[in-house]
Amino acid sequence: MISKETLFALSLFPYLGFLWFLSRTKQMPRLALMGFYGTLVFVAITIPAAIYAQVHYGKSLADVDWLHGSAESFLTLANIVLVLGFRQALMAAKSPE
Repeated sequence: MISKETLFALSLFPYLGFLWFLSRTKQMPRLALMGFYGTLVFVAITIPAAIYAQVHYGKSLADVDWLHGSAESFLTLANIVLVLGFRQALMAAKSPE
């Protein structure tokens, strides 16, 4: 059976392909695209945070509240930017020009 760490690492490749295709389309709102890229920032922050939690505390990241909350805040920011980007695009499409 495949380990969860291997599955996580392999899941990055389809997501990178998704981002590559999104960045090529002219219809994708730029702010929403930045939100999708922000998810990569979340992953880049989470991996070292998980390693630090394991080495320094001997626990998983989910068990070290201050570290887990700090890492998750990057996902929250990415989601906010994503929603604002799509909202901006909907408002622009709705307004008569």
